[in-house]
Amino acid sequence: MSGPEARAESRLGARIGAGAGTALALGLLVLAVAVAFGVGRFPVGLGDVAQVLAAKVTGRPAAVPAAVEAVVLQIRGPRILAAILIGAALSVAGAAFQGLFRNPLVSPDILGASSGAAFGAVLGIWLSLGVFAIEALAFAGGLAAVAAVYLVGATLARRDPVLVLVLAGVVIGSLLGAGVGLVKYLADPYNQLPAMTFWLLGSLSATHALDLAALALPVVLGTAVLLLLRWRLDALSLPEEEARALGLATGPLRLAIVAAATLVTAASVAAAGIVGWVGLVVPHLARFLVGPGFARLIPTAALLGAGYLLVIDTLARTIAPVEVPLGILTAVVGTPVFLWLLAGAERDWQ
Repeated sequence: MSGPEARAESRLGARIGAGAGTALALGLLVLAVAVAFGVGRFPVGLGDVAQVLAAKVTGRPAAVPAAVEAVVLQIRGPRILAAILIGAALSVAGAAFQGLFRNPLVSPDILGASSGAAFGAVLGIWLSLGVFAIEALAFAGGLAAVAAVYLVGATLARRDPVLVLVLAGVVIGSLLGAGVGLVKYLADPYNQLPAMTFWLLGSLSATHALDLAALALPVVLGTAVLLLLRWRLDALSLPEEEARALGLATGPLRLAIVAAATLVTAASVAAAGIVGWVGLVVPHLARFLVGPGFARLIPTAALLGAGYLLVIDTLARTIAPVEVPLGILTAVVGTPVFLWLLAGAERDWQ
């Protein structure tokens, strides 16, 4: 990212300090984990949580009621880990895409990964498949959508490959959105349609320990690639000619970044449904803390995104008698936060 916004966010990050900003993000994540384990329909004290986790590590029996142990290990534990993985993944992918496309309004679904995953999921629900098959179709749909976008971009790109990719993502995403609408129109309105609607709104309520392996592998792999490439992302934020003048093979590097970001986005959407705003808002919060340099931005965005989505998920299951979908809460919380950040950046431009 370049221009006035980058300079403004750099000054904002400099006020806090890179090390302090990352430490603050880590502290917020630890606090969010403690709160998430303790609150809910069945309150659990932090001492009991510590005993259960210590017993799990050491292999000794925990001196707590069996119900407490079940809540910590089988219900809240997997859900907390899933929120951490998904929040970190979407935030890192959003930061990478914003730098790659040099646009502060870019989010992880810019290339159609979320639309492809949504189409795969509603198709699986329409075909009355099992949960694992639905998640697999969602994951495959997200990867296939971005592959189609990249194929179109590689075929049509002449002078500005980044612009062609964005436009191809908009077109493919719109087409897949029409496909989702068609499947919902054909679905059984009493059973399948409510399930599709609930999935599209996003939720972690059905997360179990067995789901974590399928989620963790692609998320950890894709995030690790983006962390390794964080130094080169600074160069890719420059105009195409300048990046090539620095000796970067921009084409293969861009493909690696898109593939890694798509991998984590598709896995996240397959596990939790459509969870918007995280990949858009959190990278801006991370820049506010540590500045625009990707060496600091990527790790901070991962920590901040993990804590952010964990807080949202904790609110989703506690603020109302019935669980509120994640997609609704992320929009309600993300909109004012983004406007606040925009107002702060505008003051720095003046």
